[in-house]
Amino acid sequence: MIAAGEMAPDFELQTDSGESVRLSDYRGRPVILYFYPRDNTPGCTKEACGIRDAWREFERRGAVVLGVSPDSVASHELFKTKYRLPFTLLADTDHDVAKLYGAWRPKRLAGKSFLGIVRSTFLIDGEGKIAKVWPKVDPSKHADWLLAELPQ
Repeated sequence: MIAAGEMAPDFELQTDSGESVRLSDYRGRPVILYFYPRDNTPGCTKEACGIRDAWREFERRGAVVLGVSPDSVASHELFKTKYRLPFTLLADTDHDVAKLYGAWRPKRLAGKSFLGIVRSTFLIDGEGKIAKVWPKVDPSKHADWLLAELPQ
C-alpha cells in the first residue's frame, strides 16, 4: 500500500460521465481518493452519502473528491444520480488503480478468501504527495475523518 510522504501515482480513468481524467489534473488542490467495493451497496451508499451531506465543507476547503470502484461508467452514472452525489466517481474496471494504491487485496467474507477492493482512502496534498492514508474505512465516520484532516 502507498504510504504517507510518497508521491501519489498518477493514473487516468473514466468518470461517471464518460470523460477521461488524470489525477495530475487536480494538482494544486487537496484530493481525496477513496476506494470502495461496489455501487448501491449499503456501506458504499452510506459512505458516499456522508460525503454528499458534508459537501459544502469539502468545497469550502477546496477539496476534490474522487470515488473509485470497479463498477462501470454506466453504473456510476446511475449511482451518482440516484443519491445526488456532487463529486466524481471513477471506473477502475480492471482494478489497475486499486492495485497501484494497494486497495486491491485479500478479503474474507463468510469464511471465504478472495481478492477485492478494501475500503481505503488517500488524502493527497496539492503537490501530489500522500498526506494521510486510511487503510480501512468505517463508512459511517468517513466524512468526519476526512474533514478532520483537511486544511481549514
